[in-house]
Amino acid sequence: MYLPSKRVLNSAITALRLEDQMGTILKWASCHESRMVCVANVHMVMEAYWEPKFAQILHNADIVTPDGMPLVWMLKKMGVPQDRVAGMDILLRLCQLAPEENISVFFLGSDEPTLSRIGNRLTQDFPKLQVAGLRSLPFRPLTPEEDDAVIKEINDSGAGIVFVSLGCPKQERFMAQHRGKIKAVMLGVGAVFPLYAGQQTRAPLWVRESGLEWFYRLVQEPNRLWKRYSQTIPPFVLLATKQLLIESQQDQLSSRLPMYRPVGQTLIEAGLLSTEQVRTILHTQAEGTKQRFGEILAQQNWLKPETVDFFAEEIPRLAIKQQKKPIGYYLKSAALLNDDQIQIILKQQQDSRLRFGELAVQAGWIKPATINLLLEYIAPRRQDSYEDYDYDLVAEQDSQQSSICRS
Repeated sequence: MYLPSKRVLNSAITALRLEDQMGTILKWASCHESRMVCVANVHMVMEAYWEPKFAQILHNADIVTPDGMPLVWMLKKMGVPQDRVAGMDILLRLCQLAPEENISVFFLGSDEPTLSRIGNRLTQDFPKLQVAGLRSLPFRPLTPEEDDAVIKEINDSGAGIVFVSLGCPKQERFMAQHRGKIKAVMLGVGAVFPLYAGQQTRAPLWVRESGLEWFYRLVQEPNRLWKRYSQTIPPFVLLATKQLLIESQQDQLSSRLPMYRPVGQTLIEAGLLSTEQVRTILHTQAEGTKQRFGEILAQQNWLKPETVDFFAEEIPRLAIKQQKKPIGYYLKSAALLNDDQIQIILKQQQDSRLRFGELAVQAGWIKPATINLLLEYIAPRRQDSYEDYDYDLVAEQDSQQSSICRS
């Protein structure tokens, strides 16, 4: 399933409204698909910015919701009519909708007193809700036997949704480790458990909408939160401002570029779609569907979502970027080559005088038209075909930056 997203710093935030995200989660839960949903705020985005391994966890998540208002504001600045998708709102909405789909829920984490209060309140608030289980976890790492027992208990309960409350980044690491093992949609909801249990109070609506909920929470838990907020909020504001300024400049330049094309035309010229396929998508849109071009394309399984995103968002920016990266980097970013294929090509270059693009085309992995279109943006002043373009420098850059392609 293709879900649109926007990049905030180096984290892809799912650009869907609350109700659309809830509908997607319920579809997965009804089929007991093992999925992972991260509820992102400034703290989580900064953790991902500083820690590459954690960034990879967010990258692999099925949904990354914009919980913090700064993330919502960022998305709106980037042209997305986004509303806030907060952890508490997710829990309440899913508990309301789950009975209609005959989906049961499981609460994992926190401590026994908190879970007991949650169970009592759920009975009052959602009498039709099927609670498959409530289980606390120790603060220490689980032994293999304990971990197997947790997995078995959740799967045997028949739960379609598992709310996980272990705190960031522990709960995200837990979900990543258990993806494929726990047959349910796992949602990391952080401090929602004690909040719903009544051990803490939620900020008034006007405070949440004004983006001051962090201050409200700081007053409640100064000893725990002051250091986190002081270390994450100032750098986020600086980095987010820098991103918006850069993207604004790029958009202004891109709007004046004569080579700018609609994504459908770009994919045709790259040899990745036929004219008939593009017509089919445009016809579907003309019938009144609100789906984007890329969503319909991904549903048809004609191209990977990463390929669509690359040609829709990154290609226009390539023409105005001062520093270009190796062509192998872009082919991997577009999900057209993988690490193994890139290494094979680089090794073949050592034994022959052939160029990177020639070897990729000869192997049948890339079409000549794709190479030609990329070169148009990497070196916009040249009009050479892939057979004539001098790849020696590109090959040298590929060798020097192969670690980038493997990251």
